[in-house]
Amino acid sequence: MLAGAAGPAAQRAIDQQIRVGRFFGAPDFVPVASVHLAADAEAMRESGVRVLEELVNLGATCRVPTTINPRSVELARWAELGQERRYVDLEARIVGALEALGALTLNTCVNYQIVSQPLFGEHLAWGDTGTVIWANSVAGARSNFEAGPAALYAAVTGRVPRYGYHLDEQRRGTVLVRVRDHPRTAADWGALGCAIGRRVDDYWQVPVLVFAPPAGPPRPTPDQLKQLGAALASYGSLALFHLVGVTPEARTAEEAFGGAAPQRELDVPPGALAETYAGFVPLGDAVELVVFGTPQLSLFEFRDLARLFKGRRVHPRTRVFLTTSDAVKGVADRLGYTRVVEAAGATVLTGVCYYIMTARELAARHGFRTLLTDSAKLANIISGYGYHPVFRPTALCVDAACAGTLAGLPPAVAPPAGPGAGREAWS
Repeated sequence: MLAGAAGPAAQRAIDQQIRVGRFFGAPDFVPVASVHLAADAEAMRESGVRVLEELVNLGATCRVPTTINPRSVELARWAELGQERRYVDLEARIVGALEALGALTLNTCVNYQIVSQPLFGEHLAWGDTGTVIWANSVAGARSNFEAGPAALYAAVTGRVPRYGYHLDEQRRGTVLVRVRDHPRTAADWGALGCAIGRRVDDYWQVPVLVFAPPAGPPRPTPDQLKQLGAALASYGSLALFHLVGVTPEARTAEEAFGGAAPQRELDVPPGALAETYAGFVPLGDAVELVVFGTPQLSLFEFRDLARLFKGRRVHPRTRVFLTTSDAVKGVADRLGYTRVVEAAGATVLTGVCYYIMTARELAARHGFRTLLTDSAKLANIISGYGYHPVFRPTALCVDAACAGTLAGLPPAVAPPAGPGAGREAWS
């Protein structure tokens, strides 16, 4: 490829990958089974789109199955939302170029829940942090965080440099986390990821979660693991976690650590989840904007929201957005879930995630300041766009959306019983 035998596009791509590999001390390349590429208009802008189009003009094609992350605009609603036409035009160029490459423009950050479930031990070149930590942790596949250009080059060459989480030694646990609180909802698992991610906060560290009595043993659903991983990646830049007795490389703690002793130990005491929620303090009681779906809603999450909104009405001063994939919405339409949430006054957006939807411009146009969400990941990211985030469980977010206020609602999580409970220092 470097000599040009596979064409100029592959030559350019492999040259860039060799530079990355040398930087990280990679001995060689490893073939990948699939690519997941983040390439939205807000991140790429004009210069990034030109790079993509140049590669297409050089004859680039995808050597392996390639899926695409969410977009910055929903073509059916951009004018209604007040987004700028220039982003629509950029997205059209991006989608055209990606389709010319042969990529599947599914516009989803939950490809693993729809079309691309990775296999144990499989090497990947995935770019969205939530997809990578799912693949590494829940499936036992192998990927680093591949930025947009890196994932694009991997699609063209079908390989990545062998370093980081492609190596056995990097996948061993480093931090023992004793969990003594009890997550019940998907948002609670996101709160747990928030609490742990803030403490570990190092891409090269691998937390091993052990649920101690009375919290364990856990039996999380796929959506709960999705929220845990997304929060760990967002707050801690983590690409892999082990949950003893649940994830495939952690049948035991000893297996997760590869027989070595942990480098650090952390304790998640009773009440830690309640304290995590309480750390997101509202500016006031009024609820301006409520967003569900970061990562995008699965069909089960969509169903649960339909049940919570059924027969109710969103307060006139509150906007509610649900973000999901085209695939999930199609089934939700057929099952009647979409009709229920829209009858309640919520807006369903497909192929997007709110924080990449030119969120700063939307805030300026609509006067949004506070954003209420059941996604720990969104609560973290959206503050960088000038919003004040409030993170609460799903049912409470629905109640607040319908009431138009947080006043009079119960706490996110009931505090633990007993004097001093929940006030233990984290070791």
